[in-house]
Amino acid sequence: MTRRPYERPIIVRHESGLGNKLSRVPALRPQEEIDGVSVEELVKTYGSPLFVFSEQTLVQRQRALADAFAVRWPKVRTAWSYKTNYLDGICRVLHREGAWAEVVSEMELDKALHNGVRPDHIHFNGPFKPESALEKAFRGGTLVHLDNFDELRRAEQVATRLGKRPGVAIRLSVAAEGIPPWTRFGFHLESGQARDAVRRLLAGDKLDLVGLHCHLGTFLLDPAAYREAAGKLAAFAEELRTEHGIRLQFIDIGGGFASHNALKAQYLPAEQATPSFEQYADAVCDGLRALQGPPKELPTLVLETGRAIVDDAGYLITTVHATRRLPDGRRGVVLDAGVNVLFTAWWYRHDVVPTRHLAGIPEPTVLYGPLCMNIDVVRDALPLPPVEAGDRLVLRNVGAYNVTQWMQFITLRPAVVMVGRNGQHGLLRKPETLEALTSWEEVPEWI
Repeated sequence: MTRRPYERPIIVRHESGLGNKLSRVPALRPQEEIDGVSVEELVKTYGSPLFVFSEQTLVQRQRALADAFAVRWPKVRTAWSYKTNYLDGICRVLHREGAWAEVVSEMELDKALHNGVRPDHIHFNGPFKPESALEKAFRGGTLVHLDNFDELRRAEQVATRLGKRPGVAIRLSVAAEGIPPWTRFGFHLESGQARDAVRRLLAGDKLDLVGLHCHLGTFLLDPAAYREAAGKLAAFAEELRTEHGIRLQFIDIGGGFASHNALKAQYLPAEQATPSFEQYADAVCDGLRALQGPPKELPTLVLETGRAIVDDAGYLITTVHATRRLPDGRRGVVLDAGVNVLFTAWWYRHDVVPTRHLAGIPEPTVLYGPLCMNIDVVRDALPLPPVEAGDRLVLRNVGAYNVTQWMQFITLRPAVVMVGRNGQHGLLRKPETLEALTSWEEVPEWI
C-alpha cells in the first residue's frame, strides 16, 4: 500500500463573529439585488467588477440633509462637493434636488457649468485658482472663496481688469477641540490673520466681502466640533458687523460629515458611531445662535456635504477569482477588483456581503485584488464563511472619492452604472478600453 505524502496540519481558529463588550457582528445577510435589480443581471449586462449607484439612496440622503437643517435654520443652501464624485449623472441628480455646486479647481468649475449649473450658483474653493479661473468665475458671478493673501491680490487684479466688483468670501482656518487643525488652508482665525485679511480686503476697495467659509476636516464623528467652529464663525461675523458694518450674505460651514463607513481604527460599528444629520444640524445651529440682528437679516447657512450624501449610495460588485490558504492559517481570496479602483480601502473597513447564502463557519479572511502588488489588500482579517471561485461579493458604502481618485494601474477601470428609482439602470461611465487608454499616447517617429 502506497503511503500518501505527509501534509503539515494547519490549525485554524474558527470564529462566529467579531465579539466586543457591546455586541457581536450580525450574521451575513446576502444581498441579491440593488433597489430591485439583481446583482447577476447587472453583472451580465455590464461586467465585473462594477460600480453601482442607487438613485433612490442618493435622493433620500440629499433630502434628509436639507430637511435636518431647514427645520433649525431659516435659510439653508446645500452645495454639492464635486471632488467627492463628479460623474455627470451623480451631479445632475443632486442639482435636480436643488443643490448648488462646490468646486475646487477650474476643471471642476467647467464640469459644473457643463452640467447646467448657473455660474452664480457655484462656490469656488481651493488653494489654487489661476487668473484664468478667477476671470471665468468673476465674469459669471461665481462665489470665490479666497484662500491666501496672494490670491486676494490676484483677485483684485482680475476684477480691476474686468471692470467688476465681485462679491467674495474668505476661508478661515479654525481650531476645534479634538480635531487636527487644517492650517494649510485659509486665513488663521485665532492668530489674527483673518482680521488682517479683512482689513486688507476692505483697504483695497475692489472686492465685496459677502461670506465666511470654514472646513474643519473630513469624516468628523464628533458634532461638538461643528458647534465650536460655528460659534467662532458667528462671533467673527458679529465682529465684522459691529466694527465694519458688514452684513454677510452667507456662512459656509464646509463639509466633513461622516458616512456609514467604519474607519480602520474605529472601535464602534458604523451604525453606532456615525452621527445623524439631525445631530450635526443641532450642533451647527447651536453655534450660529450667537449671531445678532433682525431674524430676516440672518445669513444663509451653506453646507458643502459630499461623502455623507453619496458614500451610502455606492456599491462595488466584485467576483471571486481564486482562494488559497495562507501560511498563517488565514484564508486568502483573490478578487477582480483591487485598491486601484477602491482607493478608500486604505482607511475604511468596508462592509462586504455575499450575494448568496454561504454555508460554513466564518474564519479570518484576507480579500486581495488582482494587482501584482503585495499592498493590494481590500479587507484584512474579515470573518467570512468559505467562498468559491465565481462567487460575487458586494462592497457597500463606496460612493465617495473612489471614481475621482481611482487610477488605471495594471487593469482597466470598470463601468459605473446607476439604478433608478423606477427599476431602470444605465451607464454613468463606460468601462475603460485599451483603445481609450492608448489614445493619449504618442510614439515619436525616431523610435
